[in-house]
Amino acid sequence: MSAPRSPSTTGLRRFLDLEQQRDWIQGRTILRDADERPESLELRLKYVARFGKLLRRPQAKEVLDILGRYGRDCAPIPRRTERHYWSVSCLPSTPGKALVRVNASWMELFSLYADGEGICALFLVHLSDFTTDHSLDQGQVDEALLERSVMTPEDVSYVFPRGEDIFGIKVRGLSSIGKFLAARRALQAIRTFNLTHMNRGRNAYQASHCYSLADHMLNGREADEDASAGTL
Repeated sequence: MSAPRSPSTTGLRRFLDLEQQRDWIQGRTILRDADERPESLELRLKYVARFGKLLRRPQAKEVLDILGRYGRDCAPIPRRTERHYWSVSCLPSTPGKALVRVNASWMELFSLYADGEGICALFLVHLSDFTTDHSLDQGQVDEALLERSVMTPEDVSYVFPRGEDIFGIKVRGLSSIGKFLAARRALQAIRTFNLTHMNRGRNAYQASHCYSLADHMLNGREADEDASAGTL
């Protein structure tokens, strides 16, 4: 990884130039992350009880499984940027009763909710990545693309949150959420949206970061890196 750029540079451009970011979006490179995580013990302890409450929910195993995949595949250099450029909240008090929520800058990126004994996900992406003509026309949503990205058409729906070029995709069920994260077009769209907001500057939700959840988000990536190192 190249050396950090000028402190006056905003967002992840302090660490990754635009070519590196484009290559990561397209899956053409594996970014070298930091070896260590900066951590606040006070903040870790603050949300231990809330994390314990989540673990008692019937959805806990599925939540942690999906968070591990999301952290591995959807966040660039997450150890280097943890809390300051992205954060994850446990049972946030904001409306909607999410089980977990990932944020960057002032924007929600991804949330998981209870759906009976299972889970459903809300992915925020750019609308233009899911229209047939890459426009902002809400009437041009590529529903066939969405349906191909999940197990059954009934597992996916969408909403139009307030804001230009923002699109909310709701996916039900562990299998469909996993398939959506593995779909090339969907993954590229998630990465693009996440970088858009991480590049806007420091994360406004640092105080609600749950290190216990972040541990699970980073474990999947660390396992992949260990496996890659073993093949060198």
